Amino acid sequence: MSEAECVECGAELSLHDDLEAGEIIDCGTCGAELEVIDTAPPVLDRAPELEEDWGE
Repeated sequence: MSEAECVECGAELSLHDDLEAGEIIDCGTCGAELEVIDTAPPVLDRAPELEEDWGE
């Protein structure tokens, strides 16, 4: 297991070993959705907001 810091609240997050870039992780402390940018070492950033297209 590796660890990274939440970019929202600073909490330490335990990450599984088969982490992949682009994966979305939820912070258990503040609930923020974080995207894995890099895996060695683990780098997290805020996940992009999904925009609704309402079927357009």
